[in-house]
Amino acid sequence: MAITAAAVKELRERTGAGMMDCKKALNETNGDVEAAVDLLRTKGLAAAQKKSSRTAAEGLVGVAVEGTKGVAVEVNSETDFVAKNDQFQDFVTTVTGVALNLGSDDVDTLSAADHPAGGTVQDALTNNIATIGENQTIRRMKTVAVSSGLVVPYVHNAVTPTMGKIGVLVALESTAGADVLEPLGKQIAMHIAAAFPQALNAEGLDKDMMERERAIAKEKAAESGKPDNIVEKMVDGAMAKFAKENALLSQIFVMDNKTPIAQVVEQAGKDAGAEIKLTEYVRFQLGEGIEKKEEDFAAEVAATLGS
Repeated sequence: MAITAAAVKELRERTGAGMMDCKKALNETNGDVEAAVDLLRTKGLAAAQKKSSRTAAEGLVGVAVEGTKGVAVEVNSETDFVAKNDQFQDFVTTVTGVALNLGSDDVDTLSAADHPAGGTVQDALTNNIATIGENQTIRRMKTVAVSSGLVVPYVHNAVTPTMGKIGVLVALESTAGADVLEPLGKQIAMHIAAAFPQALNAEGLDKDMMERERAIAKEKAAESGKPDNIVEKMVDGAMAKFAKENALLSQIFVMDNKTPIAQVVEQAGKDAGAEIKLTEYVRFQLGEGIEKKEEDFAAEVAATLGS
C-alpha cells in the first residue's frame, strides 16, 4: 500500500528513528503505525513510546481544589489563538469550578450542570462556539478526594495559576498539616508532570500495554540466541524494569534522582510524625492521544517517499 508522508512524520516524532527506517517499517507493517512503532523498538531503532509526543490538540487544562477534593478538566479548541482568548479562559475557569462541586468524572454530567451565568454548561459552550467562531469541546474530567489530608494542584506551562498545558493533582491522605502536605504534594506533582507515570503502582498498569511490552521484550531477548530459560528471565527482568519506571510509587524522584517516590512520601510522614499516603493522582496533558490532521509536511519527506 502507499505510505503517506503524514504516517512517516508521525512515526518519526513518536520514535526518533530515521526517515528511511520509518518508511521501511511502515512498508513491512502495511502502513500500521502502531505495529511500525513496535517493529522499530524490536530492532532497537526507537526508544519506548512517549505518549506526550502525540499531543496535538489545542485548548487548556484547568484545575480546581478545595481542601480534600480537587478536579482537572480539559477543554479543547481548534487553535492556540482561541486558547489565549479571555472568553475561552473565563469559560475554562468557571466550568472547572462547576466540576469541583459535582464530584463526578462524567463529562455529560458536567455539560448538563447549571452554569453560574444561566442555562447549562453546554449552553455556555454553544455560545462560545458561536461568538468565538471555532469549535470547542469539554474532552474529559477527573475528580480526586481524600477523607483527611490535602489535594495539591500543579499547572505546568501555565497561562494562569489554575490553567495551562499540563494539569496535575496529588491526593495525600494524612492527619499532617497543610504546611507539610502542600510542599510535599507540590514537589510530587512537579515530578508527575515531568516523569509521566502510567499508574499509581505496578498493579494499576494497563494490561494491554503490559502484554505489548512483554511481546517486544520477548522478541528482543530471543534475538540474543540464549536458551529459552535464560530468555524468559531476560523478559521478566525487562518487564520488572518497565513497571518500576512507569508506576509512580516506584519511579525515582526527579528532585534527587535516587529516591523512589514511595520512600519520599514515607520519609515525609516520619519527619512530620504522621503517616502520609499518596492515594491517587491525575495528570492531564493537553491533547494527549488526539491525532491532529497534518495540513503540510516538509519537502524532505515527500522527496524521500518519492525515491
